[in-house]
Amino acid sequence: MATDIFDTRESQVRSYCMSWPAVFERAEGTYQWTEDGTKYLDFFSGAGALNYGHNHPELRDLVIEYLSNNGVTHSMDMKTPAKRRFLETFERIILEPRNLDYKVMFPGPTGTNTVEAALKLARKVTGRQHILSFTNAFHGMTLGSLSVTGNSMKRRGAGIPLTNSSKIPYDDYFDGDIPDLIWLEKVLEDSGSGVDKPAAVIVETVQGEGGLNAARMEWLKALSDLLRRHKILLIVDDVQAGCGRTGKFFSFEEAGIYPDIVCVSKSISGYGLAMALTLFKPELDVWEPGEHNGTFRGNNLAFVTAARALELFWADKSFEQELAGKIADLREGLEKIAAHVKDASVRGRGFLTGICFPNPDTAGKVAAEAYKRNMLLETSGPEDEVIKLMPALTIEPEDLQKGLTILEEAVLAATGQMGEPSRLRPPH
Repeated sequence: MATDIFDTRESQVRSYCMSWPAVFERAEGTYQWTEDGTKYLDFFSGAGALNYGHNHPELRDLVIEYLSNNGVTHSMDMKTPAKRRFLETFERIILEPRNLDYKVMFPGPTGTNTVEAALKLARKVTGRQHILSFTNAFHGMTLGSLSVTGNSMKRRGAGIPLTNSSKIPYDDYFDGDIPDLIWLEKVLEDSGSGVDKPAAVIVETVQGEGGLNAARMEWLKALSDLLRRHKILLIVDDVQAGCGRTGKFFSFEEAGIYPDIVCVSKSISGYGLAMALTLFKPELDVWEPGEHNGTFRGNNLAFVTAARALELFWADKSFEQELAGKIADLREGLEKIAAHVKDASVRGRGFLTGICFPNPDTAGKVAAEAYKRNMLLETSGPEDEVIKLMPALTIEPEDLQKGLTILEEAVLAATGQMGEPSRLRPPH
């Protein structure tokens, strides 16, 4: 294949296009098309930034209309009608029905920006420096976020020591043999432990990059209760698991907890536009004006699509109920596929789920076989041992079944079982 400008000019730091060399030109719903017209089923969804699929027609038309009327696109943190409408809609549809009273901060527009803001705020509020995070966590690629990330390859990229953070065992890290919070509880209660009280603990309810480890609701509740007793702030990183990806708008809702700080990004705009929120309890709003800012924290196109996405999908329970049925179908399909491989297991929660293989090389082979069959999906975990599925929440049932069928074929091909009969029901 002849080289092109991507190979000759773009840095080798790029990653996804190394596995998916196609040049994608058009996208709609759950599909993308290449320059030559080849159609791909997308179970990647922009790493979870496209929960409602590509180019949702109503959101697309809003963007076109807003631009046609010369609406303000860049506004720093100044007031605009688009920002007002988003804040009012977020309050009415998301916060009030869930009895959540959060101030809304617009940091820089990516996931790592909201994590950096959360860490900085926790330290400012408590006057303490240390942050606890979890084994196999991933929170972003800037220095503060890397300091609370577990992946050794990503941490090495910092080039300097990553300090003021310690890692503690995530739920089931010891395979259920040891209660995972026993160490934390012991050192917090022992004045002779030598462990300084942290400012905060940051946690993902499902570790998206860390291998789709999903915390139990009772574990999350126990963690929240423990931190409250010791006046330590709880930060939930909902960048990837939030905005409905696990079945509820916030991934922590089922645990019945009320985090002190919540990090939101990826699909909050509803359209793949750059946007992030840092939510925190009102009593934590101790910022000085301009103490944390960013040039692109006022993305009005994202405010426009975000407000409408909330109205379209979260104004009542209908979308959530429809999604629950699809989640059940996905889980059932994955269980049947995992049964083809001895000791393979289904991981994750909701539409942030996949299969963990005992041989770490298998997942990469499965992803490559899926790509050959015109389907996009990625791997996850410290050894890339997990196939990770993130279809659009709006996916049609027949496309969901099509994806499961392709995945089964890919697993059989990758494990040398192509002669095995299908265990999946055919698409409706």
